[in-house]
Amino acid sequence: MEMNQAAQSFTALGHPGRLAVFRILMRRAPGPARPSEIAEALGMKANTLSHHLADLQAAGLIGVTREGRSLLYAVDLARAGALVGYLAEDCCRGRADICAEIKTMTTPYDVLFLCSGNSARSIFAEALLRDLGGAKFRAHSAGTRPGSQLNPFALDVLVRNGHDLAGLQSKHVADLQGQKMDFVFTVCDQAALEECPPWPGQPVTAHWGLPDPVKATGTDAEKGLVFAQTYGALRRRIQAFAALPFDQLDRLALQTRLDALSKE
Repeated sequence: MEMNQAAQSFTALGHPGRLAVFRILMRRAPGPARPSEIAEALGMKANTLSHHLADLQAAGLIGVTREGRSLLYAVDLARAGALVGYLAEDCCRGRADICAEIKTMTTPYDVLFLCSGNSARSIFAEALLRDLGGAKFRAHSAGTRPGSQLNPFALDVLVRNGHDLAGLQSKHVADLQGQKMDFVFTVCDQAALEECPPWPGQPVTAHWGLPDPVKATGTDAEKGLVFAQTYGALRRRIQAFAALPFDQLDRLALQTRLDALSKE
C-alpha cells in the first residue's frame, strides 16, 4: 500500500463514528450488513450513518452491493489487510517473536456459541457439539441479552433428538468473559453486530447467522417445525466443523473453511 492510500484510510477511520461503523462491519466480515442493522446497533441516525458509509466507501475501506431494494455494505478485506500490513511492515525487522504472539491451539478446543438470547440457536449448538464432538471439544454458549430463559420448543427438539439436557442453561456473555476460547461463533445477526470485549486466546471467529425460531408464528406444530429446521441446519454445520482436520490447517485455511460452513 502506498503512503497516500494509507493516509486516506487513516483519515477516514480518524472519526469515532466512522471507526465504529467500520468495526461493526469487520465483525460481520466477510458477510455484509444492512444500514438499518448498523444504525440500530450503534444508535445512530440514518443520515449520519449515510455520511459515514459514503466516506468509508470513498476511502476504499468498504464496498456496497444491491439486493433488491436494499443496499448491503461489507468491508473490503483486501484493503483492510493491506492497511494492517502497512502498519506492521518492517516492524521489529521481521522478528515474529517480538511482533506477535503465535497462537497454538491444543485439544480439547474451547468453542463458544453466541446469540442474543441464548434460548434456542446457541443452546442447540452447544448441545450438538457436546454430543457430536466428543472429548475433542468443550462446548459453551451464552447470550448478549440478560435474563433469557431456555425456550420450551428448543428443549423439546433436543429431547426428541436424544440430547441430555443436564447442564444446559441460559447464560449471559458476561458469565464467560475472560475465559480463553479457541473458537467463537455468532449464530444470530444481532449478536454479530454487538460490541463485546476481546476474548483471551486469540480465538478463530465466524458468523453462522440463522433466523430466530423464537419469532415463528402459527400453531404449535408450525412453530415446532421451524425449531426443528433450525436444529437441522446447525447439526449439518457442527458435524462438518467437528470433522475438520485441525492439525492439517493453518489459521487462514481454517478461517476459510469456517466461513464456508455458514452456507451449509
